[in-house]
Amino acid sequence: MRNTFKKNSNACNKTEILSVDNAAPKKSFPLLSSTVPAGFPSPADDYVEQKLDLNEHLIQHPTATFFVRVEGDSMIDANIYSGDILIVDRALEAHHGSIVVAHMQGEFTVKRVEKIENNMYLAPANKNYAPLLITPEMDVEVWGVVAYIIHKAA
Repeated sequence: MRNTFKKNSNACNKTEILSVDNAAPKKSFPLLSSTVPAGFPSPADDYVEQKLDLNEHLIQHPTATFFVRVEGDSMIDANIYSGDILIVDRALEAHHGSIVVAHMQGEFTVKRVEKIENNMYLAPANKNYAPLLITPEMDVEVWGVVAYIIHKAA
């Protein structure tokens, strides 16, 4: 799933790649048996139904998954903020509308793939940045599709 494209200097984000350690012991967390309404409060149950393993719910392809920390503001309208951690799956195929981590001229960036007519773009989700038209002579590689965004609640 290696797509090739190239770089927009004003739209790149500094990144820190974090890998999935498949040999590390898996941790599970308590999962309450009741749901939590987003409207009016209701009494909570006093017991845990099962343990929740976040790996089972967030990582579909462990050997093709990595984490990356975001730095920058080019994707804020997609609810991706500086400091967020992205779960990126290299086994997923990028398509129009996918948010991807791409490698361009030695740097990583997170952008949305947009196909308009016969043109392919890497587009930011911030009106202060311009989309990057991908041309055949550019050297851009899609490293993976963003599967989940982890950020601290406000």
